[in-house]
Amino acid sequence: MTIGDLLEPGAVALRASAPGKRQALSMVADVAGRVLGVDPEAALDGLIEREAAGSTGVGEGVAIPHARLDGLDRVRAVVVRLDAPVAFDALDDKPVDLLVALFAPREANAQHLRALARVARMMRQPEVRTSVRQARSADAIHVLLTDEPASTAA
Repeated sequence: MTIGDLLEPGAVALRASAPGKRQALSMVADVAGRVLGVDPEAALDGLIEREAAGSTGVGEGVAIPHARLDGLDRVRAVVVRLDAPVAFDALDDKPVDLLVALFAPREANAQHLRALARVARMMRQPEVRTSVRQARSADAIHVLLTDEPASTAA
């Protein structure tokens, strides 16, 4: 499984502005609704429910929110790059400006965990984070994240 298997071209949003964590998650849910065909309210509820169990802010300005939803046949991803970082209760207490959200079918346990691990490994790479932050378009971010060397690097 690569990030390219999870992320469709239209599932990247940038120049997004959110005053806080909930609004950032709402943006993610809206993109998921538009691109993945899921109910945006159900997506937001799933993301908020997961955040209540513990922040998905993994550090260095990155969060990997995730939720299990009805109506999906495989794990799918949404990427949102915020204009300004928001407080996210991240592990390193740094605000978050990059959200790589995963949405999985309710029964996709192993597949969901593999996707989380793959995204976490990729976003741990400083050069990937810098490139995503400097990309000028959503298409450029999509290409960057789905490029085989970047998406499979450990």
